[in-house]
Amino acid sequence: MRLLLTACTALLVSSPALAATATRAAFGQLSDGTAIETVTLTGANGVSARIMTLGATLQALNVPDRTGKVADVTLGYDDARSYVDKPNYWGQTIGRYANRIAGGRFMLDGKPYRITLNDKTNSLHGGTRGFDKAVWTIASVKAGGAGQAAAVTMTLTSPDGDQGYPGALKVSVTYTLDDKGALTIDFDATTTKPTIVNMTNHALFNMAGEGSGIGVFGQRLTIPAARYTPVNATLIPTGELKPVAGTVFDFTRGRLLSDGMRDGRDPQIVTGRGWDHNWVLDKGATQEPGLAARLEDPASGRVLEVLTTEPGVQFYSGNFLDGTLVGKSGHVYRMGDGVALEPQKFPDTPNQPAFGSARVNPGKPYHHRMIYRVSVAR
Repeated sequence: MRLLLTACTALLVSSPALAATATRAAFGQLSDGTAIETVTLTGANGVSARIMTLGATLQALNVPDRTGKVADVTLGYDDARSYVDKPNYWGQTIGRYANRIAGGRFMLDGKPYRITLNDKTNSLHGGTRGFDKAVWTIASVKAGGAGQAAAVTMTLTSPDGDQGYPGALKVSVTYTLDDKGALTIDFDATTTKPTIVNMTNHALFNMAGEGSGIGVFGQRLTIPAARYTPVNATLIPTGELKPVAGTVFDFTRGRLLSDGMRDGRDPQIVTGRGWDHNWVLDKGATQEPGLAARLEDPASGRVLEVLTTEPGVQFYSGNFLDGTLVGKSGHVYRMGDGVALEPQKFPDTPNQPAFGSARVNPGKPYHHRMIYRVSVAR
């Protein structure tokens, strides 16, 4: 679909002083001429989030430190076309199914389905053309009134058979930013046939700032999970729910990311080339978002808390960043320059019934609410 905006077009949705605002603007074109837009949500406390129609992507998240210095804490590119020409998962909305499905195969009501392979022998993050590669439609933009948050809703229709998945899926993603530093992301979907859905956001964070040059090794991560899901050589869960106690997978009391990221004594670190695993959150699946992870940069004081209604969180330590991608402001990204914290159902759940169910039926919509909540530790 094409969005009819010229490069100089911009719409400002304003509201009273000390209330969140929403600014809509052009963000260049793709090589085929498709226009891309952004909506920037800004809170009264100086936090802002820029959302791009390509991939319904969190393209930037700007956060003040304890001295008031603002930095973008998400990795990515400065222009829309680079997200297509040099693809990576930089803050995009992921679907239909986040993470890996073994062999690109699953069964539903006794019928086998094959989905596209894009991770050697597996399907990753929805396949070769997942939601991250689609241009979404801006359905609504709302500025915050007195005490209210600013929001943008983007929509997408995934036809029956898209990437091999059954059912026509109507999807919406709503980003809402309040004046206290909470960016809430609501994923909603309805289907015409029984199908599987598992949506999340795939931002990579460096709370010192994406271009700080010092990486995340000095930052402290907490994950309230006593178990995780070990993986095989193709990064598919083995089915075991393994205790984290006594391993470099234990983040229950918080640990520096320098402590274990390259610990070759743990075979799971060798298999994943670092951390690239799903943690089984102690809270399980919940009606209201609960804490999935906390990432703090002691030097700047910036803190990120990730909350979710889902039962798992994938922690990925940027293992495949090898210096070949040049991101924002000309920064070369390498392993450890950013980490992803992706709330989700467990990887390969459609093939592992003990993990629960990712099934969505007609008349019973899918919903996932997650929150990126930023603050400053004094």
